[in-house]
Amino acid sequence: MTSISVRMDDELKQSFESACESMGMSMATAMTIFAKRVAWERRIPFDVTAPPDPFFSESNQRALAESEAQMRQGRVVTKTLEELDMLENA
Repeated sequence: MTSISVRMDDELKQSFESACESMGMSMATAMTIFAKRVAWERRIPFDVTAPPDPFFSESNQRALAESEAQMRQGRVVTKTLEELDMLENA
């Protein structure tokens, strides 16, 4: 047998402990169940996701494709930073 240490917020620990107790198990048992599932399935046994990156949204991809098409057609205006500053302050 071995021991592991897990750091978590006090409030989360209390909530986790309460949920485990309501299911008739300790936190150690719940963590062992989690570890066994991960070991058996070779994956996290639930979806872990993050919000999609807005760069890859359909609307942004369309805008990028349109900009690329305009650039390839030579429909490009080139300005230096100084020229842009002058336009902004005009």
